[in-house]
Amino acid sequence: MQKFIISLQKKNIRDREKLFVIEGDKLIKEFLSAKASINILAARPEFIALLPSDLTGSVNEIVNVSYEELKHISTLKTPKNALAVIPIPHKKIDTTEIFKGLSLVLDCIQDPGNLGTIIRAAAWFGISDIVCSHDCVDVYNPKVIQASMGAILHVNVYYSNLEEFILSAKRVKVPIFGAMLEGASIYEHKLDNKGVIILGNESKGISEELYPLITDTIMIPGINKAMSGIESLNVGMATSVILSEFSRRNYQ
Repeated sequence: MQKFIISLQKKNIRDREKLFVIEGDKLIKEFLSAKASINILAARPEFIALLPSDLTGSVNEIVNVSYEELKHISTLKTPKNALAVIPIPHKKIDTTEIFKGLSLVLDCIQDPGNLGTIIRAAAWFGISDIVCSHDCVDVYNPKVIQASMGAILHVNVYYSNLEEFILSAKRVKVPIFGAMLEGASIYEHKLDNKGVIILGNESKGISEELYPLITDTIMIPGINKAMSGIESLNVGMATSVILSEFSRRNYQ
């Protein structure tokens, strides 16, 4: 079992087995409370003993492990009390539903922490769907799961050809917002309660081939005085600011 769980740290094994790993007491309790399917719960005896019986009905196998065993299979420097193996859900993009509201498109996001933060921000602001380019970091990377802090339970993350997805949005006249360094201030530009919001790679931004598909370029204005070393916001921070403004407008 230990070798198998360790092997799931690799994307090709996760893809083949259709499984991923979550770690941490709080995160596992959230999955249990949501009645999410769990193949294996590997935990210290004291953690298992404190679980209410009504929370373990969705667990196929519960395994008692020592702290030393957890250290061996964990990706964390300081392991918690439990680790679980979860089936990767099969999700198919339903553009009819997605285009009824706001969705995020992520173009080549590489950092696991950034993707996890974006998922968490999306969940907080009620965004249900994120569409990633095929060269984005894997959503089931352990660092993404940790950074999302359980928000992965509430957000659908898909991988698709972005040009095809955006073109399908344009065909039904859904606005395409591109977050760029130059554009209209998000605080002054007309925003909508539906649309696609594109966020680009950490260093290169949105791919040039997507530029012609954007209907509205938006940006987050900073202070007028240039500051050394600060050219733009981190993409995770930028996502939170953008979604906050969309949310504020829609609640007015």
